[in-house]
Amino acid sequence: MVNHLKTLLYLLALTALIMFLGEAMGGRQGLLLAFIFSLGLNLMSYFYSDQIVLWTYGARLVEGTDPYGLQETVAALAARAGIPKPKVYLIPSETPNAFATGRSPYHASVAATEGILQLLTKEEMKGVLAHELSHVSHRDTLLMAVAAVLGSVIMYLANMFKWAAIFGRRDDRNENVIGTLFIAMFAPLAATLIQLAMSRSREYLADHGAVELTHDPQSLANALWKIHNYAQAMPMPATPSTAHMFIINPLFGGGINSLFSTHPPVQERIRKLIGRTL
Repeated sequence: MVNHLKTLLYLLALTALIMFLGEAMGGRQGLLLAFIFSLGLNLMSYFYSDQIVLWTYGARLVEGTDPYGLQETVAALAARAGIPKPKVYLIPSETPNAFATGRSPYHASVAATEGILQLLTKEEMKGVLAHELSHVSHRDTLLMAVAAVLGSVIMYLANMFKWAAIFGRRDDRNENVIGTLFIAMFAPLAATLIQLAMSRSREYLADHGAVELTHDPQSLANALWKIHNYAQAMPMPATPSTAHMFIINPLFGGGINSLFSTHPPVQERIRKLIGRTL
């Protein structure tokens, strides 16, 4: 129930951002069009956001031959968590990472990259899958998938607005270029801050839930450290609006960028898991 309320509030917040951009671009008519667009987008996000994200990364459903035993591991963990077994997808990427998506435990999917299967041991991979199933059982997945789709739309609209402000025709009633560019930059930043507000705490809870399923905090800690180090050396070509979905932020950035990371520091996650950093 709590996550359903958070999802509703998130939809309302991002809808307000879209309407703000619509009004800035087209006045009252733009506001009305943005409102109608937002209604359709919210319905699409609720029912199809998971499939949109999976399609974005070229994920393919694991069926038949399963040399890595993903189906068996996910089925066993799902039974232990008391939820239906999610569908399992494989992402054609060498960068190790994973995420879960779906609007409910009855419509859930877990996706892992090919690279993570090469990097982690069986027990470490089990910890990663348990983390993702914890997101499913906590009903985080709808919130994360909706955030990804609406965040992408806002960034696209803001970018379109920026170029329209620079090259479009303006009359005396329109705002100046500096003002419109400020709006164009503010919208995606606001979307990111809303994502931050709901992402970081969920990662700690999912880590804790994974340990409850596996009783093996060390393997999950090892997996987080390995994936984190790989992201430092070779970030995944992921879209910024979907970065919050992965177990480790695929868009590595240190310094001030870490302030806007959708994930808590991996060292702190590991400390909470095993009482020390690796």
